[in-house]
Amino acid sequence: MVDARLRRMLEARSVAVVGASDRPDSFGWRLTTEALRSPGYERVHLVNPTRPTVADRPCLPSLAAVPEPVDLVLLGVPDHALVDQVRTASARGDGGAVVFGPANGVRDALAEAADGLAICGGGCMGFVHPGAGVRAIGYLERDPLTPGPVALVTHSGSVFSAMLRTHRRLDYSLAVSSGQELVTEASRYVDYALSLPETRVVGLVLETLRDAEGMRAALATAADHDVPVVALTVGTSTRGQDLVGAHSGALAGSDAAWEALFAAYGVHRVDDLGELTDSLELFAVGRRVRGRHGGIATVHDSGAERVLVADVAERLGVPFAPLTTPTVEKLGRLLEPGLAATNPLDVWGTGSGAESILTGCLLALADDEQVDVVALAVDLVEEYDGDEAFPRALHRLAGHTGKPVVVLSNLSAAIDQELAADLRSRGIPVLEGTRSGLRALGHLLDQAAPPVRADPQVDEDRQARWARRLASGAPVDPLALAADYGVDVVSSRVVTDVDGAVAAAGELGYPVVLKTGAAEVLHKVDVDGVRLDLRDEDAVAAAYADLAARLGEVVEVQRQVPAGVEVALGVHQDPLVGPLLVVASGGTLVELLRQRAVALPPVSHDEAGALVVSLPLSALLDGHRGGPPLARDALTRAVVGVAQLALELGDHLTGLDLNPLVVGPDGAIAVDGLVVR
Repeated sequence: MVDARLRRMLEARSVAVVGASDRPDSFGWRLTTEALRSPGYERVHLVNPTRPTVADRPCLPSLAAVPEPVDLVLLGVPDHALVDQVRTASARGDGGAVVFGPANGVRDALAEAADGLAICGGGCMGFVHPGAGVRAIGYLERDPLTPGPVALVTHSGSVFSAMLRTHRRLDYSLAVSSGQELVTEASRYVDYALSLPETRVVGLVLETLRDAEGMRAALATAADHDVPVVALTVGTSTRGQDLVGAHSGALAGSDAAWEALFAAYGVHRVDDLGELTDSLELFAVGRRVRGRHGGIATVHDSGAERVLVADVAERLGVPFAPLTTPTVEKLGRLLEPGLAATNPLDVWGTGSGAESILTGCLLALADDEQVDVVALAVDLVEEYDGDEAFPRALHRLAGHTGKPVVVLSNLSAAIDQELAADLRSRGIPVLEGTRSGLRALGHLLDQAAPPVRADPQVDEDRQARWARRLASGAPVDPLALAADYGVDVVSSRVVTDVDGAVAAAGELGYPVVLKTGAAEVLHKVDVDGVRLDLRDEDAVAAAYADLAARLGEVVEVQRQVPAGVEVALGVHQDPLVGPLLVVASGGTLVELLRQRAVALPPVSHDEAGALVVSLPLSALLDGHRGGPPLARDALTRAVVGVAQLALELGDHLTGLDLNPLVVGPDGAIAVDGLVVR
């Protein structure tokens, strides 16, 4: 449900411009100009205590003198005046306000003064709602702004301005420069944008996450309605992360919150503004993949550029569709001798009959059931001889198929912008870079197969039992905790004298391992607190004596697990999004290798399997150098179990490590662990 005052602000019909001016080139003049040219405002109240009129209109001395509660207050005033103005607007029952200034020194007081008032900013460029005719910005923008399918929320004012002024076919349902989000968070703008029927894609440019639960809810809504979300993040995503103690915290790193959040809801994460723009245009202008099959098909007029696209696509993991035999045969009949009927496809030979060959090949690829997207991968340069083969072939193709049809250019600086604009007006996106365009095509494919979230079910008795134990301050055995969540753990005994150690070894069966049980020791290897491969009573007695003398008489005796692939499973309490599941390469090199995947709990069996597959260690599970295949499914079940532990107990933990969990041919067994309350 969108907050009523936020809706009033974004759909404003009445506005008060505080700091209005007609002094040329002043901020107040730009603010006033934009307010007066906004077609959605039915009543504009200009406020300036020093001027009786502005722009030949009556000017009021104060916001308090405005004769009605307004939907929107535009605050073109110095920082020191902001708190009083916001307090006045809130008390009057105004809908919302835009705070353009940085609010230095008054941010907390301003947020408190808002008291329910929606606020865009501080330190922002404002917002535009073209469909409602609202231009709440303090600089001059092109007029008119055409309503469209893209919703944009960005912390960066510069990105806001650049995205409004791009030559691309990007028209907005809503564009917001949210700034510091002192009161109204990005998630609430996304929620509102998703309530607009014209919104077909959401773009985000974020520096941090100020409302994790709200953003999760908004992203879930987008996923439920099949609205793609494309996100660019900059800077670090977490603050005050405790990297001491559990390895899971160090492994998660500062980017883990974004990674897990976006993966959970199928958000398309991009690396730069070029990829953001290509992706937004592709989703906004183009068609969608319905039921993913084999991948993309590209057609080229250059052998070298075809190889370039193939190379980059392989690095990015963007698949080319395997062509069916009838398609290969059809292409073979169309191509000149010496050209191979393959994907990606080079159609340029002597140039004779080029348009006919090009068009026929494009149509043949579009008709192939394995092809999801057809891209004409050419530079789209200006043709000085008047050749219109490319646009004619594309028009024919777009009318022939319902599949996505795009242009993939390798050099944005060479694009004929007039031709590109014409193609975009016909619903054919023009992607302006090899890498950014291929990444955008990858996002288009991924949207057709979104992630399926596991159903969050909680065992309330188990949760309450362990929550009480964790809260009590009593010792918690991490392996016993893991075992209660379905993780197989090594058999072990805790002893306090040498006779107990020898007896425990006999019960468990040789060979055994001895480890210090000192509660203050977090990582046993770091203090030389582990003795391996003990095969008789004398070896056990000697190992116990050494550990007890150096580290204390409490020692753990374990049945030694056969060697295998070592994995680390963990839970990390992220300060932004809460508990995270961490899956990593394990053993003593856990932090050095830093090969990890993260996820929001819970995870399904399929999601857990995908996390394992994403790690380099996955290849070892299939058998290495003639060895037997290892118990991948047992590891996957352990991942699901730890994810469930994170769901039920994550708020009671700073961190949990199970390291190593040894994966062998017959199972996956946790042999050591650490709980950080």
